[in-house]
Amino acid sequence: MVKDVEAGGQHGYSAKDYQDPPPAPLFDAEELGQWSFYRAIIAEFVATLLFLYITILTVIGYKSQVDPAHSSDACGGVGILGIAWAFGGMIFVLVYCTAGISGGHINPAVTFGLFLARKVSLVRTILYIAAQCLGAICGCGLVKAFQSAYYDLYGGGANSLAHGYSTGTGLAAEIIGTFVLVYTVFSATDPKRSARDSHVPVLAPLPIGFAVFMVHLATIPITGTGINPARSFGAAVIYGEAWNGHWIFWVGPFIGAAIAAFYHQFVLRAAAVKALGSFRSANTM
Repeated sequence: MVKDVEAGGQHGYSAKDYQDPPPAPLFDAEELGQWSFYRAIIAEFVATLLFLYITILTVIGYKSQVDPAHSSDACGGVGILGIAWAFGGMIFVLVYCTAGISGGHINPAVTFGLFLARKVSLVRTILYIAAQCLGAICGCGLVKAFQSAYYDLYGGGANSLAHGYSTGTGLAAEIIGTFVLVYTVFSATDPKRSARDSHVPVLAPLPIGFAVFMVHLATIPITGTGINPARSFGAAVIYGEAWNGHWIFWVGPFIGAAIAAFYHQFVLRAAAVKALGSFRSANTM
């Protein structure tokens, strides 16, 4: 295997064959005067709206198809596998469409994790999360407008802790599930993938969508799978009766995102070690 190092000048070639972007400023006043900044916010709003519209319709459609009152086929509908595909597939499509405009976050937990890693500014983080939550509310609102009877009958696709599971189990499911997602985001978008010792070409939206798909397969029976506070919040606001234990779907994803950011930045990419090395080099000059 090729040794995973940043090549030094003593070997006759440049220090690095990939480029890490500089850390994002905590507050960037210039962003507020750029149309691209507001275009990115609009993209996050629309993408989250479409995400919730398609996925919540899929959840409600499945429940109506397996309801004995409307169907005699107990095995009808898309099943949990189909619901997981709907969530993962939509993330793949929407990240692919919006990555070049907003970064394709579509999830406050992803935005929060990237903020902790200094990939986005505080202002962009706050406005992205606001746009994502508003988009989720509007997406669920469209579902209720078009399927009002089924929407109320089948719980509006809202997340809730399944019977028989403790709060701790639900919180752990959200933490681990979000960790898998955000860790995948960091890995798929890591600039080091262009290094000479990285031979795995990747279309970033694909592993991200698959991460969402796999997490849904594992945690739908436990919490209905949140891992996206905007998704849980939008469904709860429109349905109006899903606030019991709703904090799990904010605290869990944010903790999972923070752990993923720390693991990728400080363990895998050794950010602290690099910073210490730069500090020592500066002091010896």
